[in-house]
Amino acid sequence: MKFAFSTNAFRNFSFSSAARMISDAGYSGIEIMCDTPHAFPDQLSGIDIENIKEVLKRNNLEISNLNAFMMCAVKDFHHPSWIEKDEAFRQIRIRYTKDCIDLAARLGAKTISTEPGGPLDGMPPNCAIQMFAEGLEQVLPHAREKGIEVLIEPEPDLLIQTSTEYLDFLEEFNHPNLGLNFDIGHFFCVGEDPVETIIKLKDHTKHYHLEDIPKNREHRHIMPGEGGIDIPGVVDRIEKTGYKGFITVELYPYLDEPGKAAADARAYIKRTCGYDR
Repeated sequence: MKFAFSTNAFRNFSFSSAARMISDAGYSGIEIMCDTPHAFPDQLSGIDIENIKEVLKRNNLEISNLNAFMMCAVKDFHHPSWIEKDEAFRQIRIRYTKDCIDLAARLGAKTISTEPGGPLDGMPPNCAIQMFAEGLEQVLPHAREKGIEVLIEPEPDLLIQTSTEYLDFLEEFNHPNLGLNFDIGHFFCVGEDPVETIIKLKDHTKHYHLEDIPKNREHRHIMPGEGGIDIPGVVDRIEKTGYKGFITVELYPYLDEPGKAAADARAYIKRTCGYDR
């Protein structure tokens, strides 16, 4: 089990600067944000992709995951989503996800994470579930061809929020290249015990996001150790499942001093969980 840090905290910095600070903070992995200014596929040339590979090599970093969730290059964190009422707008999400799959294959990444359907915005849940499945049906054959897994990331106030909703969706729609990006804080926000939920979803989880959340369960990513989540207990439970991949620390609100946030989080994990990788 290894630790990575997400570049979505470094939106005011270049990818090269983000990678250097993440490496300096002691991480062995990096989650790359597939959005501006780091790796929005529409804006990447072949030379840009080779430069990303060189930066990773220079900083001794492995890719933990490609974060294909937010699309601020087009609109915002949650739009365009998989369940837009405007089909043309919805197709932007579908094409983007296919492009992220291609990018993952070129970079040697194994997974991309995506939103769990998006905001309902008044849409009936059954219609939204059907639309989400139809969108995934257009993407997953391409993922299988490229050898990439697409990971759904449940989130508060979006279509799929809870572990039960995720499992219910899989009963109706499943695919060998579809998995789970388990965001520890998100499940805590919706009232679940992350330690218990890790066991419940261990057979589906291909990557973890880690952050703390305030004790009142407000959806706000804060520094590990400053909220209501038992971080050492979470890490211990993940280890006991036999998981060998990356846990990516995701602290995207820390835009002013992301390098310090990365280093402080790493120091906390090392001090309380005993992990130095």
